Amino acid sequence: MSNEVEESKSFDEDMRPEYDFSDRTGVRGKYYQKLREGYTIKIQRADGTTMVQHITRPEGTVTLDPDVREYFPDAEAVNNALRTLIHLVPFKEPRTKRPRPSTKKSA
Repeated sequence: MSNEVEESKSFDEDMRPEYDFSDRTGVRGKYYQKLREGYTIKIQRADGTTMVQHITRPEGTVTLDPDVREYFPDAEAVNNALRTLIHLVPFKEPRTKRPRPSTKKSA
């Protein structure tokens, strides 16, 4: 309990009076889609040149919601859980489009 008081106290000490957020509201997920698509970093170097680097998520990257993340601390835990589920789900052949039979009668 004293730990909570200490954390709250240190947080209050870090917040200066000029940091007034009482009249503002945050927007959840405001930049979520942009981050998923990737983003660009531009760094101005001391010699006057600019370094530009585009950052994207690696193929196959999956983002877990916070409530799910509590149960799966790392990729190994997620993969083990999914492998267990794979054995429970019957395998289905991928559906392919088949040509429809013609309704015209041949003469």
